[in-house]
Amino acid sequence: MVEITIRKRPRTEAVVTQRKFFKKTARGKVIKVLRERYLRDDVGCGISGCNACPVTDVVLPAAGDQTHRLFPNGHFILPDTNVFLSQMDLVESNLFLPPIILLQTVIEEVRHRSLPLYNRLNALIKAEDKRIWVFYNEYRSETAIVREEGETPNDRNDRGIRKATAWYNDHIRVTRPPIRGQAPPKLPTVVLVTEDADNRQKAEKAGISSISVRKYVEGMKESAQLLDLLAAEGPNQIEPTPVTSGRQALYPDYLSTSTCLAGVKAGELHQGHFSANVYNYLEGSVSVPAFTAPVLLIGRDNMNRAVHGDVVVVEVFDEKEWRAPADEVVDAESALKNDDVEYSGDEGDEEEEDPVLRREKQVLISEDVKRTAGKQPTGRIVGIIKRNWRAYVCHIDSTSLTSSNPTSLSQQTVFATPVSRLLPRIRLRTRQAPALIGQKILVTIDRWDVTSRYPEGHFVRSLGKVESKEAEQESLLLEFDVPYRPFGKAILDCLPPEGEQWVVPPKSDTSLEWRDREDLRDLIVCSIDPPNCQDIDDALHARYLPNGNIEAGVHIADVSHFVHPDNPMDSEAASRGTTVYLVDKRIDMLPSLLGTNLCSLRPYVERLAFSTIWEMTADAEIVNVRFTKSVIASKAAFTYEEAQLRKDDQNMQDELTLGIRLLNTLAQKLRAGRMAAGALNLASPEVKIHMDSSESAEPLDVEQKQLRETNSLVEEFMLLANISVAKKIQETFPQTSVLRRHLPPPRTNFEKLQDILMKRKGMALDVSSSGALAASLDRCTDPNEPAFNTLVRIMATRCMLSAEYFCSGSVSRDTFGHYGLASPIYTHFTSPIRRYADVLAHRQLAAAIGYSPLHASLHSKSHVERILDIVNRRHRMAQMAGRASVEFYVGLALKSRNEREKGRVQEEAFVIRTFRNGLGVFVSKLGIEGIVMFKREIQFDADNYVITVPASPTSDAGEVKIGVFDKVTVNIEVEKDKNTQRGRVKMTLVHPVDSTSM
Repeated sequence: MVEITIRKRPRTEAVVTQRKFFKKTARGKVIKVLRERYLRDDVGCGISGCNACPVTDVVLPAAGDQTHRLFPNGHFILPDTNVFLSQMDLVESNLFLPPIILLQTVIEEVRHRSLPLYNRLNALIKAEDKRIWVFYNEYRSETAIVREEGETPNDRNDRGIRKATAWYNDHIRVTRPPIRGQAPPKLPTVVLVTEDADNRQKAEKAGISSISVRKYVEGMKESAQLLDLLAAEGPNQIEPTPVTSGRQALYPDYLSTSTCLAGVKAGELHQGHFSANVYNYLEGSVSVPAFTAPVLLIGRDNMNRAVHGDVVVVEVFDEKEWRAPADEVVDAESALKNDDVEYSGDEGDEEEEDPVLRREKQVLISEDVKRTAGKQPTGRIVGIIKRNWRAYVCHIDSTSLTSSNPTSLSQQTVFATPVSRLLPRIRLRTRQAPALIGQKILVTIDRWDVTSRYPEGHFVRSLGKVESKEAEQESLLLEFDVPYRPFGKAILDCLPPEGEQWVVPPKSDTSLEWRDREDLRDLIVCSIDPPNCQDIDDALHARYLPNGNIEAGVHIADVSHFVHPDNPMDSEAASRGTTVYLVDKRIDMLPSLLGTNLCSLRPYVERLAFSTIWEMTADAEIVNVRFTKSVIASKAAFTYEEAQLRKDDQNMQDELTLGIRLLNTLAQKLRAGRMAAGALNLASPEVKIHMDSSESAEPLDVEQKQLRETNSLVEEFMLLANISVAKKIQETFPQTSVLRRHLPPPRTNFEKLQDILMKRKGMALDVSSSGALAASLDRCTDPNEPAFNTLVRIMATRCMLSAEYFCSGSVSRDTFGHYGLASPIYTHFTSPIRRYADVLAHRQLAAAIGYSPLHASLHSKSHVERILDIVNRRHRMAQMAGRASVEFYVGLALKSRNEREKGRVQEEAFVIRTFRNGLGVFVSKLGIEGIVMFKREIQFDADNYVITVPASPTSDAGEVKIGVFDKVTVNIEVEKDKNTQRGRVKMTLVHPVDSTSM
């Protein structure tokens, strides 16, 4: 019998092997957590050729890196946590390639401090061009430490990092002893890289080689480029300069996070997202639950260094201090164009006031006298809960350069102007400034001190020349945080091994593809999509039944057959959330093999589908509905125009055409039923870009998209399928079903539009319900101007809240409804190739009909909530990226027309807003908005939304009144800012008055 020996660990070892800490639960209860760790002596060092460590997939070269001038014998770097927290752009650079030892302590601390940076660090570890070894120092007996009495967690971690560095150097020395008769071996050094001066002092005292990031980078071969990637240092880390010495504070200090949160909990302070004002850079607002109107912030000091999207805490002033929003356009570029990049506020000379601050004070005083509209809650920002800082696409302002010599490598402080007009200028130091003029660049904000008018940042990389197709595309994707990296090997390995040759196998009882599937290959099915559509999600059919009723079916690509839960492809699709459609590019959610081939319901080939089939009466009343996995073979793929022509051609009487007509008849009745129930017929400006050729990036012209009956046909059946599926999955999974809702907008959102319509047109807008609003919108017509109703619908759409995905168990049942569709329940099921929420709905529906069990993750409410938060954000960003792409190409088309028509591109436009010094206009043909500015004094009637342009002394024209909803003619030019090289649309009035000289 084998003898078993039980060895009890000595009590003295428990100090090292047990980790004890306290944590607070969600309900505020403090609990003690005790974790056991098993220490070992076989955790490998990762250095090639080490004879003392177990053989593993080593990644570190034996000699380290020998290119650094401070370490000629070779070296490895061991960065501490702050390096990854503050200098991630540097570490990610493809020029930064030293061998890196990454400690377990550092990884855990980064994860605790910043989840986004932790995700970037994980991606860095997997990168093929990096040499990074993860060393589990907390589990190696020689490097594990315990927290000492009175020691902070940060000091404990710093001590652990120093101990691991010392162990590595000792380990290299012991495993490479000198050999008698030979020269002593050149031993590489393991260097502790840290931004913490105290940590460096302690390391040097212990005989450990340490260095700051800046000093390390200065000794590298590519130092000129890499120094620009360093995050801006705090004021206590750099030498005093005119920018950092002797300055007075421009902003108040923030309250501590704990004070802010306590104030919010007590109701004394309020938390919300900061929104910058695109028309006035000296104003912003924060929407908070306690007030129906946003809290207004006036002036720099009250906005207190917030950047658009930050989660902030505001203090609301006493009601007697409330103000109304300004009704004047205040443009940051013109107001700040002569600002000195090295000058930021009062530097001790009390007699000489900062000229920019003086101008801003004058503007605020002038505006305060003129504020005429209704007052709203007004306040100031007292703290920041979460920064929205990220990498921003910018242009260098050429006027801020002190030297434009292209060969100069001296460091200059320059302004980077973000592409988004919602963001402030960013001040950065770079040695490449002259070379970056005329380039689109990526800049990250590092800090914003109370003494600085602008945030400080650092250069990340150049995207390319302004207006080049590649630079514009990439900048747009980065600006809206669209993931566009190529699909990795792990993701592509999830695809069917047959690749393009995959086909639906012959029908048999043993085939997995045919298990519990209906054979619908004989149905007369077709798809109707926009031109050049390759990712065909849906197909339809309709036919009469023997009992006189009608069978109608929507067949959706069975993506969930190929994308399995919790594999790399599923995780990537969840991260991307949606396919992003730009004018000339598509960023797919799924690899193209699936999206445009194996899942796409292309004609004349058999495809797997998930079908929703209704039996309906001739009046489109649903008798019953069933859901089934199926195999279909589409008989045709039509564009909307082709399907419309086929439907309208009475000479065509084939089965396909009769099916389209039958579908159209049903769709008209379904639509009438929705409208009668109170559904809204809203509008958004949609335009079509005419390109020179498929290979060319040059747009020729722009026109409004035409909507046909067949557009409505497809829309009605997709809506019906989504509603039917929503009912089924919510009934089966009441706590975790993936649904979509559109909350009713607050009535205050419509107050201004209601006032404008009543005062300018004598029309009432009833917003008591969606049905009342729909009826009101139908009555907003002008017999002399057919486009007026569309304009009102566009303006009404902007008063709405955005629709969102949600988990059914996370909100009350009475908030499930979709306001715009007047449906009590709704989801997205019909586009799984391009929307991840639809993939989740497919999995839930498959489980609901007993086809396959539901993956455990979709039984978890917290998991579904987390995924849908990501999907909602990606969906919003994709919409904004798509609109920005259209705007860019409209600008190119206008530029082309300007050249052809010698600067005389004139279009009709509607006035949609009036300002004290200008007009906001909407050009419906191009789908764009613009501002017409007046330099001369004009009369402004804010109550009636009218401006009066006085008679010109140089012409016979008398005074002219222009108000909201008036039709005007504008001249449109695309001009490039000579400093930033940024293009912008400039509009001037041509009729009823010429504003060129005004």
